Amino acid sequence: MTIKDDAPLIEAARLLHGRSASLVVVLNVDGVMVGVITKSDVVGQISGCQGSSCMTAASVVMTRDVTFCHPHVLLRSVWERMRKSDLKHVPIVDRELRPLGVLNARQAVQALMEELGSEEELLREYVMGIGYR
Repeated sequence: MTIKDDAPLIEAARLLHGRSASLVVVLNVDGVMVGVITKSDVVGQISGCQGSSCMTAASVVMTRDVTFCHPHVLLRSVWERMRKSDLKHVPIVDRELRPLGVLNARQAVQALMEELGSEEELLREYVMGIGYR
C-alpha cells in the first residue's frame, strides 16, 4: 500500500482501516520511497486534530528514517534486523528505493520455520542413510 507524500493523512487512514497491514509506504512524485506511516502514526495525529489540521499531509507524519531491505538480502538477516528493532513490517525496495513489497514479521518467521523443518528432515534422512542405499 502506497500513497504520495503530499496526500492527506486521512488517505493513509483509509488504506490501513480494517486491514492486517499496519504500514503504508510514502512515495515522492518520482515513486521513490521517502518514508512510512503506521497505524500508530495515524492514531497519534488524528486523535489531536481539529479543523484543518485533520488534513495534514502524509509527509508531516511519516517516519523518514526507514529500515528497509532489498530482494537479494537473506531472510535470516532481515529477520534479525526486524527483531532487534522490534519491527512488524519492513519495506522491500529496488536499487532506486522504489517499493516492491512489504515483509511482515509473521511471514518471515513462518518461512524461516519451514526452512528449518526442511533442513532437519534432510539431516535426518542423511543420518538414517535414506536414499543412499
